[in-house]
Amino acid sequence: MGSERELLESVPKQLWIAGRPVDATGGGTFPVHNPATGEVLTHVADATPEDAVRALDAAVAAQDEWAATAARERGEILREVFEQITARAEEFALLMTLEMGKALPESRNEVRYGAEFFRWFSEEAARVHGRYLHAPSGTGRIMVHKQPVGPCLAITPWNFPLAMGTRKIGPALAAGCTMIVKPASATPLTMLLLAQLCSAAGLPDGVLSVVTSSRSGAVTQPLLDDPRLRKLTFTGSTEVGKKLVEKSANRLLRTSMELGGNAPFVVFEDADVDAAVQGAMLAKLRNGGEACTAANRFHVHESVLEEFSTKLVEAMSSSVRLGPGADPDTTLGPLINEEQLHTVSELVDDAVAAGARVLIGGKAPAGPGWFYPATVLRDVPPQARILREEVFGPVAPIVGFRTEAEGLAAANDTEFGLVSYVYTRDLDRAMRIAEGLESGMVGVNRGVISDPAAPFGGVKQSGFGREGGTEGIEEYLSTKYIALT
Repeated sequence: MGSERELLESVPKQLWIAGRPVDATGGGTFPVHNPATGEVLTHVADATPEDAVRALDAAVAAQDEWAATAARERGEILREVFEQITARAEEFALLMTLEMGKALPESRNEVRYGAEFFRWFSEEAARVHGRYLHAPSGTGRIMVHKQPVGPCLAITPWNFPLAMGTRKIGPALAAGCTMIVKPASATPLTMLLLAQLCSAAGLPDGVLSVVTSSRSGAVTQPLLDDPRLRKLTFTGSTEVGKKLVEKSANRLLRTSMELGGNAPFVVFEDADVDAAVQGAMLAKLRNGGEACTAANRFHVHESVLEEFSTKLVEAMSSSVRLGPGADPDTTLGPLINEEQLHTVSELVDDAVAAGARVLIGGKAPAGPGWFYPATVLRDVPPQARILREEVFGPVAPIVGFRTEAEGLAAANDTEFGLVSYVYTRDLDRAMRIAEGLESGMVGVNRGVISDPAAPFGGVKQSGFGREGGTEGIEEYLSTKYIALT
């Protein structure tokens, strides 16, 4: 407990604007809770709309100089941030576990993943390319030039307090943009620590600000209405994403949206069932199931349905330990809050009432904390809500299918299209299904697909735009055509 208190005391609790901590206008604060106990960890500054404008003022003041900074120099600062995150990995991991609840091994994995966006985009900063060519008509020359979009606003979710920020901050800063981050009110501490670290790594004042608030809409609306803001990037629910797109439409603000998912996990009759179960454990239980990439529904060929279900239950029974995230023996921590616990419980109860069978789990233990056990549901009927809605918890609903066409149709039967998972030994089938799946990403015989070097994003109501890969920096660049004689 001593190390936890010392860590919490070292993290800024004020807003981070223009390279330093500042109080919110009026001095308001809000609590940050520990999901494992429900107790208050600490209080942080509760920003007002005026504070958000102060952050934008700082971003605008720093924009021209940061854009004019040599790409190599920007890259070196990002590389230094990567080095410092890595050096302080245990602090970041423990802080995320305290405010979000995930098990320490999960937090350590996120630190490694989140830090990589700074390393990857430190290298991409010097690789922003335009082009030069003679006009086909012979009347002149064409020069295509890439320039930073300008001041950006990032709104990040609670489930990955570090990585959801770094994969937006990294490319924005590499491209020469300044950025304001509005983290989720449930998990603001990690982003405040990151801002402090960026400043220590040499990031100029005003290039990155963090505005914490319990009232996201009230604080972000003045920024969306301000013509000085040039870009909005958001990760979160489809419902909120749609509202943000509507609000940004009045100024045709450039946006990128990484929204909800309903990922299918399809196991064909020729799959390596043991490998599929291992992949299912990763795809379902990563981050306790509180991930937009988490497998949400399992479509298993009827010939291997019994074997897959039995082995998945065995794997969950033998390897999953529910408990406080900071406990070294814990592999599955609590859900983020009581509301999410109610949502998961309600979806499971609805499926059971419709006829699904509970093979393991299915009932939340008594408190304190917001815990839900690893759960497997079998023979889930088509009308069950859990097959249509994103469960965001450690629940695996399993349904069977008979033919390849039926399996593909079932996987695509959703308004979402973020990621899909496929298990088969047949390469032709793997490519055929991967191309036929209506999702922005496909994992073939893999339960984890996220990689800073790959473009992350979805189709349909899972949003638009890409984060990571060579495509990620393009979201923060404008294209200028210069006509020459």
